[in-house]
Amino acid sequence: MQKAHLLIAMTMAVAGLSARAAEIPNTVAVTDETIVLKVRAEGAQIYECKADPAGAMTWQFREPIATLLVDGKTVGRHFAGPSWEAADGSAVVGKVIGKAPGATSKDILWLKLNVSDKRGDGLLKDVTTVQRLETHGGNFEGACSEAGAFHVEPYSADYVFLKK
Repeated sequence: MQKAHLLIAMTMAVAGLSARAAEIPNTVAVTDETIVLKVRAEGAQIYECKADPAGAMTWQFREPIATLLVDGKTVGRHFAGPSWEAADGSAVVGKVIGKAPGATSKDILWLKLNVSDKRGDGLLKDVTTVQRLETHGGNFEGACSEAGAFHVEPYSADYVFLKK
């Protein structure tokens, strides 16, 4: 039942994505791969107060924490690495190879990532590329005063998992 649900959601996601493909910047676009899965992530970007190279105390990105959703149902999670893990235990780790700005300064970047590591024989086993698109929120900058303090900035994004 879960596989059927994901297949229907993936079909709808592919149809929606192809209609909007012209809007995806070249730096994060993928043209020669097939969509395996498209999910909505809802979570937070975690920042830590640390000294930058010049010695000033600033908020620096630490890690993401998000739930991956298809039609409002949890299908996985996103965490440090950056890593994505499906409910079936399959997982991928990505390495950024392309960036594009979000719609506003408050939105984290759109990304294209190559899969650098994977595990499991489930849904994500053949994934070679991950895109982060349609970001909302998550960006947080500025000075801070207490080393080791944390800040949680809510965000959402679409993640598209592709294979060659």
